[in-house]
Amino acid sequence: MIKIKKYAAIDIGSNAMRLLISNVVEQEGKEPQFNKSSLVRVPIRLGQDAFTVGEISEENTDRMVDAMKAFNLLMKVHKVEKYKAFATSAMREAYNAKEVVELIKKKADIKIEIIDGKKEAAIIASTDLHHLLKTDLTYLFVDVGGGSTEFTLFSNGKMVNSRSFKAGTVRLLNNMVHDVVWDEIEKWIKTNTKDYEEVTLIGSGGNINKLFKMSGKQQEKPLSYIYVNSQYAFLNSLTYEQRITELGLNSDRADVIIHATRIYLNAMKWSGARQIYVPKIGLSDGIVKAMYYGKI
Repeated sequence: MIKIKKYAAIDIGSNAMRLLISNVVEQEGKEPQFNKSSLVRVPIRLGQDAFTVGEISEENTDRMVDAMKAFNLLMKVHKVEKYKAFATSAMREAYNAKEVVELIKKKADIKIEIIDGKKEAAIIASTDLHHLLKTDLTYLFVDVGGGSTEFTLFSNGKMVNSRSFKAGTVRLLNNMVHDVVWDEIEKWIKTNTKDYEEVTLIGSGGNINKLFKMSGKQQEKPLSYIYVNSQYAFLNSLTYEQRITELGLNSDRADVIIHATRIYLNAMKWSGARQIYVPKIGLSDGIVKAMYYGKI
């Protein structure tokens, strides 16, 4: 007997907003399956507002309201029975975030919760990572967003330490990440990985997924440090326009992908990792699973 439940997750990031609709397939005696039914990504760059002027602009507030109305209708059409909407870095820092959240509740009937970096990292880590983690190995999980990057260290299948830093792609794009932040990240990574002989990276976020797709590799295979480094040089050699026309990148991906690649490269360098695995996971996947297992 198979039972299917429909869950939805809304991830309001600093670079884009996503609606993931997932089919949760329950079968007696088996682990539930989480199958993507639909994924909609809307490029509303909230971080541009929040990190430069400290508030969400009127224009972007209107766009958010429209997007949330559309998300609500899509959830209705898909007959979603349960959803959660989480906002991250940009909304954490915008001083008018509370008013924006209230307006969206009133106009689009979507309830948004603004979460901190620690909760964000925990939700992402609660995804299918345990299938990836070989118990005898050490992994540094790196999730790069528009406003922040979450680092989580796993060893022997267990979480050792986690930290969120205000170094995201939209911030880097606006030259808002000072050397002191890079120094802090380097120190944190080196301190937390020094006792382990070998560390492997796990990367999550839209940019590393795009890099992985461009590599043409099979899902289970990792990218090497050498490959990521050469891609970084290649992307840097192209103009913004060329990245759109020649690589087919979205306009809101073409400018931030270089900054994201730099974060992953530094994380590999400072941890001594030679490889990075790129599972298809993110905050929205984590929200669905955490909701299903009653963790949120």
